[in-house]
Amino acid sequence: MGMRVRKGDKVRVLAGKDRGAEGTVVAAYPDRSKVVVEGVNTARRHTKPRSQEEPGGIIDKDMPIHVSNVAVISPKDGKPTRVGYKVTDGRKVRICKRTGVEIPEVTL
Repeated sequence: MGMRVRKGDKVRVLAGKDRGAEGTVVAAYPDRSKVVVEGVNTARRHTKPRSQEEPGGIIDKDMPIHVSNVAVISPKDGKPTRVGYKVTDGRKVRICKRTGVEIPEVTL
């Protein structure tokens, strides 16, 4: 089974140093079962200047976090929920397990 969390989902961190933080999934890596959440698990990176426009220095970079440590936030009540699937009108849609509401697809 693939990951139930996708790019653009609003999630809450359940474990780790950033527990309780909420943010949007910026990138998803299903092969590694990891997601990058905006503003979560930030590391300081020392980067070399690559060009005139891109200066070097110390930058803050969001690092991947395991998908089991995040939960999708329900669109109905704003609480963390598990994700299920249901087939409606011949298409497979993700639903909120707590409230049964469909989780809308985010187009980026």
